[in-house]
Amino acid sequence: MNSFIGKTALVTGASRGIGRAIALRLAAQGAALAINYNGSKDRAEAVAEEIRATGGRAVVLQADVADPAAVQAMFARFFECYQRLDILVNNAGITRDALLIGMKQEEFQAVIDTNLAGSYYCMQLAAKKMIHQRSGRIINISSYSGVHGNAGQVNYAASKAGVIGMTKAAARELGGRGITVNAIAPGFIETDMTAALSEKSKQAILSGIPMKRIGAAEEVAAAAVFLAGDDAAYITGQVIAVDGGLSI
Repeated sequence: MNSFIGKTALVTGASRGIGRAIALRLAAQGAALAINYNGSKDRAEAVAEEIRATGGRAVVLQADVADPAAVQAMFARFFECYQRLDILVNNAGITRDALLIGMKQEEFQAVIDTNLAGSYYCMQLAAKKMIHQRSGRIINISSYSGVHGNAGQVNYAASKAGVIGMTKAAARELGGRGITVNAIAPGFIETDMTAALSEKSKQAILSGIPMKRIGAAEEVAAAAVFLAGDDAAYITGQVIAVDGGLSI
């Protein structure tokens, strides 16, 4: 098992779902956490309290990652609390699903601004610190949709495909400084986003998953923690599918 004692981590969108699971698993293995949220303050505080209750260290940082000034302020507050940044997990994301011909411009732009630009803003600031440290792990949460596309998600698929391209480019730029950059592409995972789907839609999706079940956020978290640890020190620029075989 990886040990993150003495390491720090910032997880965006960590108040629920996959982000929460990643934050809790990193903390359980010794990392000091920063829990980012946009609107779910109570949930974010609950995650931090769960970490503190088991002897861990956690701070809560509000920021809309789509706003570069807010991201700048979040990183400034992070470094007031912690002197270094070892692990960045870009998990914050939104959906505004609609078919291409009916999608509104603001629906497209909002998803790009949060999922893609938000990851870029955070990566850039994290990289500046990690280059100085000559070490670091950046893990970007992409999606099955970003690899294979999905009807009704032109905006989401574009944003998550962009995250993959950005991951590969950054891995090339930062590898010589001891920094790895990888992406995870979850499939159908039990989260608030997927809970909103109709039963008919869920059954249609399950029929295409070889493992015939919905994934758990903790299973995505396990992949993230692996990529953040020493065992993954020679893995960079990769996209790890956690999807029960959906992408086969």
